[in-house]
Amino acid sequence: MDTQSREVNLDWIPASGFQLRKAGVQFDAVRVDDEDGRRLADLLEAMTGGDPGPVVIEAYGRRSVYFLLPAGSTSHRAWPRGVTRFNSGPAHVSYIPVPALRGRTWPLSWRFPPTEADRFVHPLILLKAASALLGS
Repeated sequence: MDTQSREVNLDWIPASGFQLRKAGVQFDAVRVDDEDGRRLADLLEAMTGGDPGPVVIEAYGRRSVYFLLPAGSTSHRAWPRGVTRFNSGPAHVSYIPVPALRGRTWPLSWRFPPTEADRFVHPLILLKAASALLGS
């Protein structure tokens, strides 16, 4: 584990490459694909003064953007069309790709890396931004 990860107790971030993490343990996530996801990340950055919380981007395929939220915060909200929720519940398990902070992680990278333990994207701010950008 690299020093930055250890300092803020981010043991869910792999030391190298990338790994899948079970949603609902350390965090939930929502995914928005392609340019909508990138525009949503830009909007969230503007709304939060440049520190929206951890966001992972994918450079290949759907070119997805994953917004990491507090565990348990995505399941009982009405997200707009185009948003895919990743959480866990009875008979339901989701996994989220998480890259290392440094090194070769292609096709994943951090658009906004985590800055401290238990600091995630705020669900209501993200929901408001997603609704404004993608519609209800």
